[in-house]
Amino acid sequence: MSLLPAITPASVTCPNPLISPPNPKTQPLSSNPNPRISLKPLESVVLWTSSISRHCRAGQLSQAAQEFTRMRLSGVEPNHITFITLLSGCAEFPSKGRDLGSLIHGYVCKLGLDKEDVMVGTSLVEMYSKGEQVEVAKLVFDAMMVKNSVSWNTMIDGYMRNREYEKAVEVFDEMPQRDVISWTALINGFAKRGFYEEALDWFREMMIFGVEPDYVTIIAVLTACANLGTLSVGLWVHRLVLKQSFRNNVRVNNSLIDMYSRCGCIEFAREVFDKMQKRSLVSWNSIIVGFAVNGFAEEALKYFDAMQKEGFKPDGVSFTGALTACSHAGLVDEGLRYFDIMKRVHKISPRIEHFGCIVDLYSRAGKLKEAWDLVRNMPMKPNEVVLGSLLAACRNYGDISLAERIVKNLVALDPGSDSNYVLLSNIYAAVGRWVGASKVRRRMKALGIQKKPGFSSIEISGCVHEFVAGDKSHRDKDSIYAMLELLSFDLMSSGYAPEIVVRE
Repeated sequence: MSLLPAITPASVTCPNPLISPPNPKTQPLSSNPNPRISLKPLESVVLWTSSISRHCRAGQLSQAAQEFTRMRLSGVEPNHITFITLLSGCAEFPSKGRDLGSLIHGYVCKLGLDKEDVMVGTSLVEMYSKGEQVEVAKLVFDAMMVKNSVSWNTMIDGYMRNREYEKAVEVFDEMPQRDVISWTALINGFAKRGFYEEALDWFREMMIFGVEPDYVTIIAVLTACANLGTLSVGLWVHRLVLKQSFRNNVRVNNSLIDMYSRCGCIEFAREVFDKMQKRSLVSWNSIIVGFAVNGFAEEALKYFDAMQKEGFKPDGVSFTGALTACSHAGLVDEGLRYFDIMKRVHKISPRIEHFGCIVDLYSRAGKLKEAWDLVRNMPMKPNEVVLGSLLAACRNYGDISLAERIVKNLVALDPGSDSNYVLLSNIYAAVGRWVGASKVRRRMKALGIQKKPGFSSIEISGCVHEFVAGDKSHRDKDSIYAMLELLSFDLMSSGYAPEIVVRE
Protein backbone atom coordinates (compact mmCIF):
# COMPACT_ATOMS: atom_id res chain seq x y z
CA MET A 1 0.00 0.00 0.00
CA SER A 2 1.42 3.36 -0.98
CA LEU A 3 1.70 6.36 1.35
CA LEU A 4 -0.78 8.71 -0.31
CA PRO A 5 -2.62 7.02 -3.17
CA ALA A 6 -4.28 10.25 -4.28
CA ILE A 7 -1.13 12.32 -4.43
CA THR A 8 1.85 9.97 -4.81
CA PRO A 9 3.14 9.89 -8.41
CA ALA A 10 1.67 6.92 -10.24
CA SER A 11 5.06 5.91 -11.58
CA VAL A 12 6.42 5.21 -8.08
CA THR A 13 5.86 1.72 -6.68
CA CYS A 14 7.56 0.88 -3.41
CA PRO A 15 6.96 -0.21 0.16
CA ASN A 16 5.22 2.39 2.29
CA PRO A 17 7.98 4.86 3.24
CA LEU A 18 6.02 5.80 6.37
CA ILE A 19 6.47 2.28 7.74
CA SER A 20 9.88 1.10 6.56
CA PRO A 21 12.58 3.16 4.85
CA PRO A 22 13.56 1.93 1.37
CA ASN A 23 17.06 0.94 0.45
CA PRO A 24 18.63 4.11 -0.94
CA LYS A 25 20.95 2.06 -3.17
CA THR A 26 17.99 0.85 -5.21
CA GLN A 27 16.60 4.36 -5.78
CA PRO A 28 17.40 6.55 -8.79
CA LEU A 29 19.73 9.46 -8.22
CA SER A 30 17.03 11.88 -9.37
CA SER A 31 15.24 11.31 -6.04
CA ASN A 32 17.83 13.59 -4.44
CA PRO A 33 16.90 17.31 -4.45
CA ASN A 34 20.21 17.98 -6.20
CA PRO A 35 22.00 14.80 -7.35
CA ARG A 36 25.20 16.67 -8.24
CA ILE A 37 25.87 17.63 -4.60
CA SER A 38 27.05 15.15 -1.99
CA LEU A 39 25.23 16.06 1.20
CA LYS A 40 25.77 15.17 4.82
CA PRO A 41 22.73 13.57 6.50
CA LEU A 42 21.75 16.72 8.41
CA GLU A 43 22.22 18.96 5.38
CA SER A 44 20.05 16.62 3.32
CA VAL A 45 17.23 16.70 5.91
CA VAL A 46 17.39 20.50 6.03
CA LEU A 47 17.25 20.74 2.25
CA TRP A 48 14.26 18.43 1.96
CA THR A 49 12.44 20.09 4.87
CA SER A 50 13.04 23.52 3.35
CA SER A 51 11.48 22.36 0.08
CA ILE A 52 8.49 20.88 1.94
CA SER A 53 8.12 24.13 3.91
CA ARG A 54 7.87 26.22 0.73
CA HIS A 55 4.95 24.11 -0.47
CA CYS A 56 3.23 24.20 2.94
CA ARG A 57 3.45 28.00 3.20
CA ALA A 58 1.85 28.30 -0.22
CA GLY A 59 -0.96 25.91 0.71
CA GLN A 60 0.32 23.31 -1.78
CA LEU A 61 -0.14 20.35 0.53
CA SER A 62 -0.32 17.77 -2.26
CA GLN A 63 3.09 18.89 -3.52
CA ALA A 64 4.41 18.92 0.05
CA ALA A 65 3.24 15.32 0.50
CA GLN A 66 4.85 14.31 -2.78
CA GLU A 67 8.10 15.94 -1.70
CA PHE A 68 7.93 14.09 1.61
CA THR A 69 7.43 10.81 -0.25
CA ARG A 70 10.44 11.49 -2.46
CA MET A 71 12.44 12.34 0.65
CA ARG A 72 11.66 8.92 2.09
CA LEU A 73 12.36 7.19 -1.21
CA SER A 74 15.82 8.77 -1.25
CA GLY A 75 16.56 7.22 2.12
CA VAL A 76 16.61 10.48 4.10
CA GLU A 77 15.08 10.23 7.58
CA PRO A 78 12.75 13.11 8.52
CA ASN A 79 13.33 14.79 11.84
CA HIS A 80 10.92 16.54 14.21
CA ILE A 81 11.20 19.81 12.25
CA THR A 82 10.01 18.01 9.11
CA PHE A 83 6.92 16.74 10.92
CA ILE A 84 6.22 20.11 12.54
CA THR A 85 6.43 21.75 9.10
CA LEU A 86 3.89 19.34 7.61
CA LEU A 87 1.54 19.53 10.60
CA SER A 88 1.69 23.34 10.59
CA GLY A 89 0.79 23.35 6.90
CA CYS A 90 -2.22 21.13 7.61
CA ALA A 91 -3.22 23.45 10.47
CA GLU A 92 -3.11 26.56 8.29
CA PHE A 93 -5.11 24.91 5.49
CA PRO A 94 -7.43 22.53 7.39
CA SER A 95 -9.78 21.86 4.48
CA LYS A 96 -6.87 20.53 2.43
CA GLY A 97 -4.85 18.89 5.16
CA ARG A 98 -7.24 16.62 7.05
CA ASP A 99 -6.15 13.36 5.34
CA LEU A 100 -2.47 14.24 5.19
CA GLY A 101 -2.51 15.34 8.83
CA SER A 102 -3.97 12.00 9.94
CA LEU A 103 -1.27 10.11 8.01
CA ILE A 104 1.50 12.20 9.51
CA HIS A 105 -0.04 11.67 12.95
CA GLY A 106 0.11 7.92 12.40
CA TYR A 107 3.76 8.16 11.42
CA VAL A 108 4.82 10.20 14.47
CA CYS A 109 2.87 7.81 16.72
CA LYS A 110 5.02 4.93 15.44
CA LEU A 111 8.08 6.94 16.35
CA GLY A 112 6.65 8.01 19.71
CA LEU A 113 7.11 11.69 18.90
CA ASP A 114 3.48 12.57 19.66
CA LYS A 115 4.13 11.83 23.35
CA GLU A 116 7.85 12.43 23.79
CA ASP A 117 8.49 15.51 21.61
CA VAL A 118 6.67 18.52 23.02
CA MET A 119 6.91 20.50 19.77
CA VAL A 120 5.45 17.71 17.64
CA GLY A 121 2.69 17.06 20.18
CA THR A 122 1.81 20.75 20.32
CA SER A 123 1.69 20.92 16.51
CA LEU A 124 -0.78 18.04 16.52
CA VAL A 125 -2.95 19.83 19.07
CA GLU A 126 -2.95 22.97 16.91
CA MET A 127 -3.72 21.04 13.73
CA TYR A 128 -6.73 19.24 15.17
CA SER A 129 -7.99 22.41 16.89
CA LYS A 130 -7.91 24.43 13.69
CA GLY A 131 -9.51 21.52 11.84
CA GLU A 132 -12.54 21.61 14.18
CA GLN A 133 -11.54 18.33 15.86
CA VAL A 134 -10.88 19.79 19.26
CA GLU A 135 -11.76 16.57 21.13
CA VAL A 136 -9.04 14.75 19.20
CA ALA A 137 -6.71 17.63 20.04
CA LYS A 138 -7.51 17.10 23.75
CA LEU A 139 -6.72 13.38 23.46
CA VAL A 140 -3.33 14.22 21.97
CA PHE A 141 -2.76 16.87 24.64
CA ASP A 142 -3.60 14.48 27.50
CA ALA A 143 -1.27 11.81 26.07
CA MET A 144 1.73 14.17 25.91
CA MET A 145 4.35 13.14 28.47
CA VAL A 146 5.92 16.60 28.46
CA LYS A 147 3.98 19.86 28.15
CA ASN A 148 5.23 23.43 28.14
CA SER A 149 3.39 26.75 28.28
CA VAL A 150 2.97 26.73 24.50
CA SER A 151 1.18 23.36 24.71
CA TRP A 152 -1.24 24.62 27.37
CA ASN A 153 -1.87 27.90 25.54
CA THR A 154 -2.50 26.05 22.27
CA MET A 155 -5.09 23.86 23.97
CA ILE A 156 -6.82 26.91 25.50
CA ASP A 157 -6.85 28.65 22.11
CA GLY A 158 -8.20 25.47 20.51
CA TYR A 159 -11.19 25.37 22.84
CA MET A 160 -11.84 29.10 22.39
CA ARG A 161 -11.57 28.73 18.62
CA ASN A 162 -14.19 25.97 18.71
CA ARG A 163 -16.47 27.89 21.12
CA GLU A 164 -15.90 25.47 23.99
CA TYR A 165 -15.52 28.31 26.46
CA GLU A 166 -16.05 26.43 29.71
CA LYS A 167 -13.50 23.81 28.75
CA ALA A 168 -11.03 26.54 27.83
CA VAL A 169 -11.41 28.01 31.30
CA GLU A 170 -10.99 24.54 32.83
CA VAL A 171 -7.67 24.05 31.03
CA PHE A 172 -6.65 27.57 32.06
CA ASP A 173 -7.39 26.74 35.71
CA GLU A 174 -5.39 23.50 35.46
CA MET A 175 -2.27 25.20 34.11
CA PRO A 176 0.69 24.84 36.47
CA GLN A 177 1.92 28.32 35.52
CA ARG A 178 0.14 30.96 33.46
CA ASP A 179 1.78 33.65 31.35
CA VAL A 180 0.48 36.66 29.44
CA ILE A 181 -0.29 34.49 26.40
CA SER A 182 -2.54 32.27 28.54
CA TRP A 183 -4.59 35.26 29.69
CA THR A 184 -4.63 36.75 26.20
CA ALA A 185 -5.90 33.48 24.71
CA LEU A 186 -9.05 33.86 26.82
CA ILE A 187 -9.43 37.63 26.45
CA ASN A 188 -8.84 37.64 22.70
CA GLY A 189 -11.01 34.54 22.23
CA PHE A 190 -13.99 36.12 23.98
CA ALA A 191 -13.52 39.46 22.17
CA LYS A 192 -13.30 37.82 18.72
CA ARG A 193 -16.54 35.94 19.30
CA GLY A 194 -18.57 38.87 20.55
CA PHE A 195 -18.42 38.22 24.30
CA TYR A 196 -17.04 41.65 25.05
CA GLU A 197 -18.10 41.91 28.69
CA GLU A 198 -16.47 38.56 29.44
CA ALA A 199 -13.29 39.78 27.71
CA LEU A 200 -13.16 42.83 29.98
CA ASP A 201 -13.88 40.73 33.06
CA TRP A 202 -10.92 38.50 32.30
CA PHE A 203 -8.75 41.55 31.62
CA ARG A 204 -9.63 42.96 35.04
CA GLU A 205 -8.76 39.59 36.57
CA MET A 206 -5.45 39.65 34.72
CA MET A 207 -4.64 43.08 36.12
CA ILE A 208 -5.50 41.93 39.65
CA PHE A 209 -3.00 39.09 39.32
CA GLY A 210 -0.34 41.58 38.26
CA VAL A 211 0.28 40.16 34.77
CA GLU A 212 1.62 42.75 32.34
CA PRO A 213 -0.42 42.77 29.10
CA ASP A 214 1.24 42.68 25.69
CA TYR A 215 0.08 44.54 22.60
CA VAL A 216 -2.18 41.64 21.52
CA THR A 217 -4.00 41.82 24.86
CA ILE A 218 -4.41 45.59 24.52
CA ILE A 219 -5.84 45.32 21.00
CA ALA A 220 -8.39 42.72 22.17
CA VAL A 221 -9.43 44.88 25.15
CA LEU A 222 -9.78 47.98 22.98
CA THR A 223 -11.94 45.99 20.57
CA ALA A 224 -14.21 45.07 23.47
CA CYS A 225 -14.34 48.68 24.65
CA ALA A 226 -15.21 49.88 21.14
CA ASN A 227 -18.10 47.44 20.80
CA LEU A 228 -19.48 48.09 24.29
CA GLY A 229 -18.88 51.83 24.24
CA THR A 230 -17.07 51.63 27.58
CA LEU A 231 -15.13 54.86 27.23
CA SER A 232 -13.88 54.97 30.81
CA VAL A 233 -12.17 51.58 30.43
CA GLY A 234 -10.79 52.68 27.07
CA LEU A 235 -9.31 55.80 28.63
CA TRP A 236 -7.73 53.74 31.39
CA VAL A 237 -6.23 51.34 28.83
CA HIS A 238 -4.89 54.30 26.84
CA ARG A 239 -3.11 55.58 29.95
CA LEU A 240 -1.68 52.10 30.43
CA VAL A 241 -0.47 52.06 26.83
CA LEU A 242 1.39 55.36 27.29
CA LYS A 243 3.49 53.71 30.01
CA GLN A 244 4.38 50.65 27.93
CA SER A 245 7.09 49.99 25.36
CA PHE A 246 4.47 49.42 22.67
CA ARG A 247 2.97 52.92 22.93
CA ASN A 248 4.19 53.59 19.37
CA ASN A 249 2.86 50.28 18.05
CA VAL A 250 0.88 51.07 14.89
CA ARG A 251 -1.74 48.38 15.49
CA VAL A 252 -2.36 49.55 19.07
CA ASN A 253 -2.78 53.16 17.92
CA ASN A 254 -5.12 52.04 15.15
CA SER A 255 -7.24 50.26 17.76
CA LEU A 256 -7.26 53.41 19.92
CA ILE A 257 -8.49 55.47 16.95
CA ASP A 258 -11.25 52.95 16.29
CA MET A 259 -12.25 52.80 19.97
CA TYR A 260 -12.47 56.57 20.38
CA SER A 261 -14.34 56.93 17.09
CA ARG A 262 -16.94 54.34 18.02
CA CYS A 263 -17.35 55.88 21.48
CA GLY A 264 -18.10 59.25 19.85
CA CYS A 265 -14.82 60.92 20.97
CA ILE A 266 -13.56 61.80 17.53
CA GLU A 267 -11.25 64.55 18.80
CA PHE A 268 -9.40 62.00 20.94
CA ALA A 269 -9.15 59.79 17.87
CA ARG A 270 -7.71 62.69 15.88
CA GLU A 271 -5.18 63.38 18.63
CA VAL A 272 -3.95 59.78 18.59
CA PHE A 273 -3.70 59.86 14.80
CA ASP A 274 -1.82 63.16 14.69
CA LYS A 275 0.74 61.95 17.25
CA MET A 276 1.51 58.69 15.43
CA GLN A 277 5.13 58.53 14.33
CA LYS A 278 4.29 56.00 11.64
CA ARG A 279 0.95 55.38 9.97
CA SER A 280 -0.42 52.57 7.86
CA LEU A 281 -3.33 52.47 5.43
CA VAL A 282 -5.43 51.08 8.31
CA SER A 283 -4.56 54.20 10.33
CA TRP A 284 -5.88 56.49 7.60
CA ASN A 285 -8.97 54.32 7.04
CA SER A 286 -9.75 54.30 10.77
CA ILE A 287 -9.70 58.09 11.10
CA ILE A 288 -11.59 58.63 7.82
CA VAL A 289 -14.36 56.20 8.77
CA GLY A 290 -14.35 57.64 12.30
CA PHE A 291 -15.00 61.15 11.03
CA ALA A 292 -17.63 59.88 8.60
CA VAL A 293 -19.74 57.90 11.08
CA ASN A 294 -19.58 60.74 13.62
CA GLY A 295 -21.01 63.21 11.10
CA PHE A 296 -17.80 65.13 10.28
CA ALA A 297 -18.09 64.72 6.53
CA GLU A 298 -15.82 67.62 5.61
CA GLU A 299 -13.03 66.30 7.86
CA ALA A 300 -13.43 62.77 6.50
CA LEU A 301 -13.06 63.93 2.90
CA LYS A 302 -10.14 66.19 3.83
CA TYR A 303 -8.26 63.28 5.37
CA PHE A 304 -9.21 61.10 2.38
CA ASP A 305 -7.43 63.56 0.09
CA ALA A 306 -4.51 63.98 2.52
CA MET A 307 -3.99 60.22 2.60
CA GLN A 308 -3.41 60.15 -1.13
CA LYS A 309 -1.04 63.11 -0.97
CA GLU A 310 0.97 61.13 1.60
CA GLY A 311 1.37 58.37 -0.99
CA PHE A 312 -1.27 55.91 0.26
CA LYS A 313 -3.52 54.36 -2.36
CA PRO A 314 -7.14 54.15 -1.14
CA ASP A 315 -8.73 50.73 -0.91
CA GLY A 316 -12.33 49.60 -0.54
CA VAL A 317 -12.47 50.63 3.13
CA SER A 318 -11.18 54.11 2.29
CA PHE A 319 -13.96 54.60 -0.22
CA THR A 320 -16.53 53.25 2.24
CA GLY A 321 -15.50 56.07 4.55
CA ALA A 322 -15.70 58.68 1.81
CA LEU A 323 -19.11 57.44 0.61
CA THR A 324 -20.44 57.32 4.18
CA ALA A 325 -19.33 60.92 4.69
CA CYS A 326 -21.14 62.00 1.52
CA SER A 327 -24.26 60.11 2.61
CA HIS A 328 -24.39 61.74 6.05
CA ALA A 329 -23.81 65.20 4.57
CA GLY A 330 -26.33 64.77 1.74
CA LEU A 331 -23.62 65.21 -0.93
CA VAL A 332 -25.30 63.13 -3.62
CA ASP A 333 -23.28 64.31 -6.64
CA GLU A 334 -20.02 64.14 -4.67
CA GLY A 335 -20.79 60.61 -3.50
CA LEU A 336 -21.60 59.41 -7.01
CA ARG A 337 -18.32 60.97 -8.21
CA TYR A 338 -16.31 59.05 -5.60
CA PHE A 339 -18.18 55.87 -6.53
CA ASP A 340 -17.24 56.38 -10.17
CA ILE A 341 -13.58 57.14 -9.32
CA MET A 342 -13.40 53.98 -7.22
CA LYS A 343 -14.51 51.83 -10.15
CA ARG A 344 -12.97 53.65 -13.10
CA VAL A 345 -9.68 55.02 -11.74
CA HIS A 346 -8.77 52.63 -8.93
CA LYS A 347 -10.34 49.54 -10.53
CA ILE A 348 -12.00 48.50 -7.25
CA SER A 349 -15.04 46.30 -7.76
CA PRO A 350 -17.88 47.59 -5.56
CA ARG A 351 -18.85 45.34 -2.68
CA ILE A 352 -22.15 45.19 -0.85
CA GLU A 353 -21.08 47.92 1.59
CA HIS A 354 -20.34 50.34 -1.26
CA PHE A 355 -23.74 49.76 -2.84
CA GLY A 356 -25.24 50.14 0.63
CA CYS A 357 -23.62 53.57 0.95
CA ILE A 358 -25.11 54.71 -2.36
CA VAL A 359 -28.54 53.34 -1.43
CA ASP A 360 -28.28 55.21 1.86
CA LEU A 361 -27.12 58.31 -0.03
CA TYR A 362 -30.21 58.24 -2.26
CA SER A 363 -32.51 57.33 0.64
CA ARG A 364 -31.42 60.20 2.88
CA ALA A 365 -31.89 62.59 -0.04
CA GLY A 366 -35.43 61.33 -0.61
CA LYS A 367 -34.58 59.73 -3.97
CA LEU A 368 -36.35 56.48 -3.19
CA LYS A 369 -36.91 55.48 -6.81
CA GLU A 370 -33.20 55.74 -7.60
CA ALA A 371 -32.38 53.80 -4.44
CA TRP A 372 -34.83 51.03 -5.27
CA ASP A 373 -33.59 50.81 -8.89
CA LEU A 374 -30.03 50.41 -7.59
CA VAL A 375 -31.11 47.66 -5.17
CA ARG A 376 -32.84 45.74 -7.95
CA ASN A 377 -29.84 46.05 -10.32
CA MET A 378 -27.09 45.21 -7.83
CA PRO A 379 -24.80 42.37 -9.01
CA MET A 380 -25.23 40.66 -5.64
CA LYS A 381 -28.21 39.92 -3.42
CA PRO A 382 -29.00 42.86 -1.11
CA ASN A 383 -28.63 42.19 2.60
CA GLU A 384 -30.65 43.33 5.60
CA VAL A 385 -28.54 46.46 6.08
CA VAL A 386 -29.13 47.74 2.55
CA LEU A 387 -32.84 46.99 2.57
CA GLY A 388 -33.23 48.27 6.12
CA SER A 389 -31.74 51.62 5.14
CA LEU A 390 -34.24 52.00 2.32
CA LEU A 391 -37.11 50.81 4.51
CA ALA A 392 -36.27 53.45 7.10
CA ALA A 393 -36.39 56.07 4.35
CA CYS A 394 -39.83 54.80 3.33
CA ARG A 395 -40.97 55.44 6.89
CA ASN A 396 -39.57 58.97 6.85
CA TYR A 397 -41.16 59.79 3.50
CA GLY A 398 -44.36 57.78 3.94
CA ASP A 399 -43.91 55.52 0.88
CA ILE A 400 -46.13 52.60 1.89
CA SER A 401 -46.10 50.84 -1.48
CA LEU A 402 -42.29 50.60 -1.63
CA ALA A 403 -42.11 49.65 2.06
CA GLU A 404 -44.38 46.65 1.42
CA ARG A 405 -42.14 45.43 -1.42
CA ILE A 406 -39.01 45.85 0.68
CA VAL A 407 -40.49 43.94 3.60
CA LYS A 408 -41.26 41.01 1.28
CA ASN A 409 -37.56 40.89 0.38
CA LEU A 410 -36.51 41.21 4.02
CA VAL A 411 -38.85 38.41 5.10
CA ALA A 412 -37.34 36.19 2.41
CA LEU A 413 -33.87 36.89 3.83
CA ASP A 414 -34.84 36.35 7.46
CA PRO A 415 -38.37 34.92 7.93
CA GLY A 416 -38.11 34.85 11.73
CA SER A 417 -36.99 38.43 12.27
CA ASP A 418 -39.42 40.59 14.22
CA SER A 419 -37.89 43.97 13.32
CA ASN A 420 -39.06 43.91 9.69
CA TYR A 421 -42.72 43.39 10.63
CA VAL A 422 -42.54 45.92 13.45
CA LEU A 423 -41.06 48.58 11.19
CA LEU A 424 -43.75 48.02 8.54
CA SER A 425 -46.43 48.18 11.23
CA ASN A 426 -44.97 51.45 12.48
CA ILE A 427 -44.96 52.86 8.93
CA TYR A 428 -48.68 52.05 8.60
CA ALA A 429 -49.33 53.65 11.98
CA ALA A 430 -47.33 56.76 11.10
CA VAL A 431 -49.68 57.53 8.22
CA GLY A 432 -52.82 56.54 10.13
CA ARG A 433 -53.43 53.22 8.36
CA TRP A 434 -54.38 51.30 11.51
CA VAL A 435 -55.99 48.43 9.62
CA GLY A 436 -52.69 47.72 7.87
CA ALA A 437 -50.78 47.94 11.15
CA SER A 438 -53.21 45.53 12.78
CA LYS A 439 -52.86 43.04 9.90
CA VAL A 440 -49.11 43.02 10.31
CA ARG A 441 -49.44 42.36 14.04
CA ARG A 442 -51.88 39.51 13.41
CA ARG A 443 -49.51 38.09 10.80
CA MET A 444 -46.71 38.10 13.35
CA LYS A 445 -48.90 36.31 15.87
CA ALA A 446 -49.93 33.68 13.33
CA LEU A 447 -46.28 32.99 12.50
CA GLY A 448 -45.36 32.81 16.16
CA ILE A 449 -43.02 35.81 15.90
CA GLN A 450 -42.77 37.92 19.03
CA LYS A 451 -41.27 41.37 19.22
CA LYS A 452 -37.95 41.26 21.00
CA PRO A 453 -37.78 43.99 23.65
CA GLY A 454 -35.40 46.78 22.78
CA PHE A 455 -32.93 47.81 25.42
CA SER A 456 -30.86 50.85 26.23
CA SER A 457 -27.52 50.86 27.99
CA ILE A 458 -25.37 53.28 29.90
CA GLU A 459 -21.79 53.00 31.13
CA ILE A 460 -21.02 54.11 34.70
CA SER A 461 -17.56 53.67 36.20
CA GLY A 462 -16.57 51.12 33.59
CA CYS A 463 -19.70 48.95 34.05
CA VAL A 464 -22.42 48.71 31.40
CA HIS A 465 -26.02 48.76 32.71
CA GLU A 466 -28.79 47.56 30.36
CA PHE A 467 -32.50 48.39 30.65
CA VAL A 468 -35.70 47.41 28.88
CA ALA A 469 -39.07 49.15 29.10
CA GLY A 470 -40.65 48.57 32.50
CA ASP A 471 -37.54 46.84 33.81
CA LYS A 472 -37.50 46.51 37.60
CA SER A 473 -34.72 43.97 37.97
CA HIS A 474 -31.90 46.46 38.55
CA ARG A 475 -30.61 46.61 42.10
CA ASP A 476 -30.99 50.41 42.14
CA LYS A 477 -34.51 50.37 40.65
CA ASP A 478 -36.04 52.42 43.47
CA SER A 479 -33.58 55.28 42.98
CA ILE A 480 -33.92 55.09 39.19
CA TYR A 481 -37.72 55.31 39.22
CA ALA A 482 -37.63 58.07 41.82
CA MET A 483 -35.37 60.10 39.51
CA LEU A 484 -37.69 59.41 36.54
CA GLU A 485 -40.66 60.70 38.52
CA LEU A 486 -38.72 63.81 39.47
CA LEU A 487 -37.75 64.46 35.84
CA SER A 488 -41.35 63.89 34.72
CA PHE A 489 -42.61 66.37 37.34
CA ASP A 490 -40.04 68.97 36.23
CA LEU A 491 -41.10 68.54 32.59
CA MET A 492 -44.78 68.98 33.46
CA SER A 493 -43.95 72.06 35.52
CA SER A 494 -42.17 73.52 32.51
CA GLY A 495 -45.31 73.15 30.38
CA TYR A 496 -44.53 69.89 28.61
CA ALA A 497 -47.60 67.95 27.46
CA PRO A 498 -47.17 64.38 26.17
CA GLU A 499 -48.45 63.74 22.65
CA ILE A 500 -51.61 61.60 22.68
CA VAL A 501 -52.37 59.52 19.58
CA VAL A 502 -56.01 58.62 19.03
CA ARG A 503 -56.61 55.67 16.71
CA GLU A 504 -59.38 55.88 14.19
